[in-house]
Amino acid sequence: MAHIVGHLSLRRLEARYRAAHDATEARHLQAIWLLAQGRTVLEVAEVLAFVPRWVEQLAARYNASGPEALGDQRRRNGRPASLLTPELLAALARRLKKPPDDGGVWSGPKAAAWMARHLGLAAVHPQRGWDALQRLGWSLQSPRPRHPRAAAAEERSALKKRSARRWRGPGRRVPAVRSRSGPRTSTASA
Repeated sequence: MAHIVGHLSLRRLEARYRAAHDATEARHLQAIWLLAQGRTVLEVAEVLAFVPRWVEQLAARYNASGPEALGDQRRRNGRPASLLTPELLAALARRLKKPPDDGGVWSGPKAAAWMARHLGLAAVHPQRGWDALQRLGWSLQSPRPRHPRAAAAEERSALKKRSARRWRGPGRRVPAVRSRSGPRTSTASA
């Protein structure tokens, strides 16, 4: 049986365990609550499907630092994101009003390249460019193709010329030509 320091009473441990919104924190509090009731480390490990060594580590963390030491500690390690700052996003939003330097439409890699130049970095990963575009409300878009009947006369004629040379694809037959003198023949050579 593990010794649990009385940072919180049994009632407060139970209330905090039942009110926890984070699943990891709830399971950690449940482990401490069960240990504080007098259950053994093996019983608690079996109930929660934890390894006994982890239950011992949770008890040690709780005893040393209290309930703040429980839960997913990875969320609070490290530092806040430093690349996509509000200032950078505002500057990118102003830049997005004009087309990119190489023409075309803005994409994640193009935004990342602009961000690298703006920040004086060698490179910025293309995913960060896409993340910045998404934060600014951009999405993947391409212009809708226009209907051939909506095109001007010269555009229609160009379309007709291209469609006559179109590849027919696998499984499509070339129409057969009938000859008066003999059987049907194909116009395509094999």
